[in-house]
Amino acid sequence: MKYLFFIFLIFASCGSNESSSKGDDSSTPATPTPLTDDELVDVVEKQTFKYFWDFAEPNSKLARERYHPDGNYPENDSNIVTTGGSGFGLMSIIAATSRNYVSRSEAVSRLNTIADFLANADRFHGAWPHWMDGTTGRVKPFGQKDNGGDLVETAFLCQGIICVREFFKDGTAEEKALAQKFDNLWKGVDWNWYRNNQDVLYWHWSPDYAWEMNFPLEGYNECLITYVLASASPTHSITPAAYHKGWARNGGIVSAATKYGIPLLLKHNGAEQAGGPLFWAHYSYLGLDPKQLTDQYANYWDVNVNHTKINYKYCVENPGNFEGYGPNYWGLTASYSRNADGSIGYNAHMPSNDLGIISPTAAISSIVYTPAESLAAMRNFYENYSGQLWGPAGFYDAHSKHYGWTAKRYLAIDQGPIVVMLENYRSGLLWNLFMNAPEVRQGLVNLGFHSGKYGF
Repeated sequence: MKYLFFIFLIFASCGSNESSSKGDDSSTPATPTPLTDDELVDVVEKQTFKYFWDFAEPNSKLARERYHPDGNYPENDSNIVTTGGSGFGLMSIIAATSRNYVSRSEAVSRLNTIADFLANADRFHGAWPHWMDGTTGRVKPFGQKDNGGDLVETAFLCQGIICVREFFKDGTAEEKALAQKFDNLWKGVDWNWYRNNQDVLYWHWSPDYAWEMNFPLEGYNECLITYVLASASPTHSITPAAYHKGWARNGGIVSAATKYGIPLLLKHNGAEQAGGPLFWAHYSYLGLDPKQLTDQYANYWDVNVNHTKINYKYCVENPGNFEGYGPNYWGLTASYSRNADGSIGYNAHMPSNDLGIISPTAAISSIVYTPAESLAAMRNFYENYSGQLWGPAGFYDAHSKHYGWTAKRYLAIDQGPIVVMLENYRSGLLWNLFMNAPEVRQGLVNLGFHSGKYGF
């Protein structure tokens, strides 16, 4: 949780003095036409994808860290691209291509631009920084000492990179060349170096501050994918000891805690009683398919379903007595948030940190785990809150019926999981691409994972 609150400080400093941003609601239906569930899912996936296509950073074509439809950005933030969110964006482009939201040739052209930008951007022992300047590819410090490689953001990016490679590797000559570009990018990450000679991976390294941030990746949170990819690397892999001793804390990752009679199974860092923000059930699992995925510590489908159901039941119980909370208005995760003075900040919402703020990405991106509950929330957001919540890139980032408040802004790390998990719910596309990558399978096997679904 330590890093989440560091993130909170970064975003809080960019808060607005307005209660909400006034975005372009030209895409908002005055009276939404009743849609079937399938139609609703398609409308939301297609509109949300616009974040990564229509509103991408113009030069790099990567995902902006944030998009403010009103154009009101602090300093020059409109050109900041986010490494992890761009990984989610790559997966979104694949989903959109498969749905014919964009043509295959358009996707190839866009992805070539992205690959060339990433190949020339700042890297630190192969890892990209958290933020980059989309006009130059140079690091944009996320904090004073966070001005170098960010291994977790790099892992989120590589999850998308591998999906792009797999999607195009058997295509035309041009597509095969594109797949090779992305393959080269992922193979350039020196995962093993980020152990700092310990049996654990470290989140950050800076050319100016070396390992001073001193943040070992110990579970459980959103970072599992980092160990999977570090194990899978054909060029710079880690040994299983880093996973078992570091991430799994020599077995200490296992939890006996329950909430609402539902076992958490793994210890959620800083949130052991009722679970962390729901993005922990999303980021690592956009490509990593938790269905029938197990290791000696847990069944990962159960980990994520239980985490989501606890979050849902908490909102239905509504101990904070926030207006609107219930079976079709739920979902606590890290997102824009409402500060005490009504301005826009950022916070990691969860049962132990409930501020009356619902983030649409939380429930919608959980559709693979709780389809009925997620569809109910998505339908409610669309049919009853469109005037407040629906904008040019899908649902805005955060809302509070209790306070009559909306953050009419977007974040890449929240919009991306919506597109990808809706597609996984519909077709399993990104899961199948990632899990069938041969080195991913080998990396999981090396760490002691088994998948009944994929046969290892």
